[in-house]
Amino acid sequence: MDLMGLVGQVAGAALGGNQQGGGNAAMINAVAGMLGQQQGGIGGLVQAFTQNGMGEQAQSWVGTGENMPVSPDQVQNVLGGDMLANLASQVGIPPEMASSVVSQVLPMLIDQLTPGGNVPQGDALQSGIGALLGGLLK
Repeated sequence: MDLMGLVGQVAGAALGGNQQGGGNAAMINAVAGMLGQQQGGIGGLVQAFTQNGMGEQAQSWVGTGENMPVSPDQVQNVLGGDMLANLASQVGIPPEMASSVVSQVLPMLIDQLTPGGNVPQGDALQSGIGALLGGLLK
């Protein structure tokens, strides 16, 4: 499968669209799991992007307005190669594709998990991830 096809399927799944099989849910689950591993969850991830000069983009994902894009290189700089390689192995994509896919999925996922511009903490984050994945599997 090519990158745009994968991103299109994942984006559709993240936005509640139709999906084919469990692969899309696996990608969303892997990225959501990455959020759980990030020190401080979504807040910690936003802080990491802010510390790397991309605070405006990260805040746009949490806020209620339009999501600003982030490039694969920016994702690579913030998350690092090890985390992206782990994500790629979890979902069965080549490691070099991981930052591109995450750059498309992460803004949408954070937007979906922060309704009203509020960053969930602890159990609320896990409940939001569970509800999002539950909706994808229906």
